Amino acid sequence: MIKKIIFTIGFLMTFVVSAQKVNDNEAVTAAAEKLRLAMVSGEKAALESLILPELTYGHSGGHIDDAKEFVEKLVSKKSDFLTIDITNQTINIVGSTAIVRHHFYATTADLGKDPGDVTLDIVLVWVKTKNNWKLLARQAVKSGKKK
Repeated sequence: MIKKIIFTIGFLMTFVVSAQKVNDNEAVTAAAEKLRLAMVSGEKAALESLILPELTYGHSGGHIDDAKEFVEKLVSKKSDFLTIDITNQTINIVGSTAIVRHHFYATTADLGKDPGDVTLDIVLVWVKTKNNWKLLARQAVKSGKKK
């Protein structure tokens, strides 16, 4: 009888952990989509709601923004994304950290520059804080792949 109870508890715990991972995966997917939309809109409140104050945001050209600079560039249109398309996204959750990789294709109209296209491969690091996923780090590298 005790063995049956232990087996049942173990089975239920496995099910709960598995269900939690699925829910976290969906939540990270939703957070990444909210970030994509906020980067296109340049809406300050939306951007700030998705990031941690300790954000480090690495550009493919080598410049690294902190949280304040990341938000300011998008709000001021110094970095202006007209469209952002995400493909080949993968999510790997380890505890309260999620590593997201994807291919990033965007059209831009940065302030003072000609319109352009950007093709990058991105890694994002999200951290679960309370019940929300917040962006802690992002790094971009140039990609030869086109949309």
